Amino acid sequence: MTSSIVPITSLLMSAFFMLAASGLAGYLLPLRAVQEGWSTFQISMIATGYAVCFTAGCLVVPRLVLRVGHVRVFAVLAAAMSISLLMHGLVVDPTAWILFRGIAGFSIAGGYMVIESWLNERVTNETRGAVFSVYMVVSMLALMAGQFMVPLGNPMTASLFMVAAILYALALMPTGLSSAQSPQPLTQVSVNLKSLYLKSPAAVVGALLSGTISGSWNNLAPVFAQVNGLSTATGATMLAVAMIGGAVFQIPIGRISDRIDRRYMMAITGLIGVGMCVVNLIVGLTNIYLFLFTVFLLGSVLFVIYSIVVAHANDYAQPDEFVSTSSGLLIVYGGGTMLGPLISGALMDRAGSYALFMVIGAAFALYGGYAYFRTFRRAQATEEDRVDFQAIPITRAQTPQTYELDPRVEMTAEDELAGESI
Repeated sequence: MTSSIVPITSLLMSAFFMLAASGLAGYLLPLRAVQEGWSTFQISMIATGYAVCFTAGCLVVPRLVLRVGHVRVFAVLAAAMSISLLMHGLVVDPTAWILFRGIAGFSIAGGYMVIESWLNERVTNETRGAVFSVYMVVSMLALMAGQFMVPLGNPMTASLFMVAAILYALALMPTGLSSAQSPQPLTQVSVNLKSLYLKSPAAVVGALLSGTISGSWNNLAPVFAQVNGLSTATGATMLAVAMIGGAVFQIPIGRISDRIDRRYMMAITGLIGVGMCVVNLIVGLTNIYLFLFTVFLLGSVLFVIYSIVVAHANDYAQPDEFVSTSSGLLIVYGGGTMLGPLISGALMDRAGSYALFMVIGAAFALYGGYAYFRTFRRAQATEEDRVDFQAIPITRAQTPQTYELDPRVEMTAEDELAGESI
């Protein structure tokens, strides 16, 4: 395994710096916004600006790379990431922050795509699984490291914004100095929602609701923590505990979904999500340890449900459609990450901070309920057509290149060769 990781160390270092900065900014910005007295809906608009531009980045960046190359595009994007964070510290205004956060979302999407396409070029079918697993671990550790930097500084000063900008700049150095040959052009995303829906209605609806849940939690959980008087360290712990729950349970839940109708697993995870949200609404923060435990269990399904959706969709897709199907679902998921913060933010302003769990709980109910409904409308995929569940990075939004790096691509390639030899 070591021999397969050493050649990509520089790429993993770039990913670590970029993700650490992303984790720091993702926690810092909502905290500063709350302390500035901005409404939760204004904060949700900032989050939506990020989601819109992240999704746009997945569509536009491949064309930029085709014109000027990977290294130049990554250098420009890293500079834009740094500039966006510095501008947050210079111009503290909610409208301006929507623009700055949008620039960051576009740039980060492109940064992920360049790094992941480079990683994909450096792996073989034999090493793909090991590299993908290490990349997942690096992603999670980096985001958590970034979040736990926030308690070390004061969100009301410019210092943490400067640290995040420095980390984004550091992300350029390992990749910029790498002697590795530039990879092939990035995947061009095309979306045919009608075709996707006809192949797997439960996957399309599930992707939209997964994005709604993820977008609400990732962007407004820090607001919930701040409004309810949790310290920055406790808030960072809350976010980390949810991610750890996802990391611990993703593989067990995924393996169970390999053995039963995945829509039953979607229904079960939806039920668990509803249950944890109800517990948090009833018990709240009266016992911080119980609260963190319920957040851990909430994270166990919150960060897993989209992986099940991707596996379910590919059960009904052709072997060579894995990347295109997953990329199409990614755009639907992105739409959910735009809607989630807006809905949650508006309700949190009207009904209080606990409305966050109301929205997430309702989305979990729709996610599980619709999946269960679909079991009566369509038979389960045959054993021959089903693909193995594969964990995907639980800590951030994916890009089309994430799915090219997915170990299931190996299976697709083998199937294509088998088809050509017949």
